[in-house]
Amino acid sequence: MSGERFTVDTNILVYAADELAGTKRDLAMELMGRAVGCDCVLTLQSLSEFFHAVTRKGIVPAREAAAQVRDWMTIYPIVCADDAALKAALQTSTAHKLSIWDSMLIATAAAAGCAVVVSEDMQHGQRVGDVRLCNPFAAAGLSQEAQRLLGDDPA
Repeated sequence: MSGERFTVDTNILVYAADELAGTKRDLAMELMGRAVGCDCVLTLQSLSEFFHAVTRKGIVPAREAAAQVRDWMTIYPIVCADDAALKAALQTSTAHKLSIWDSMLIATAAAAGCAVVVSEDMQHGQRVGDVRLCNPFAAAGLSQEAQRLLGDDPA
């Protein structure tokens, strides 16, 4: 294990549930399965966005999506935003030209001690304050950064 605390963005959770996502589903499922043995936390925001996305798009029926969220809530520690995270997110959104939702995720992760946010939607390798952004799909298979977070030492 790398020892770095991290969290995953909604898009990774959605890929893990989407049977039509092909290789990205396989990689997202691998990442989520292996993250259980790591210092991974999930945000209340990502879990809520997951439920909304998969039910709105018809990827997973609401009952199954709710069960998946409950499962993740028992497996991973859950962290929540507060007013300080919102203030930081407003600053981040303005300074880095990120959406307020991505900025809120980063601020919540930072407040929870995360060094990395794993997401396909943000610039791989970008640093926002003390948080690095990692696209797990930046290479064939899991990216080296994602492998390192999961305890592998890719050459």
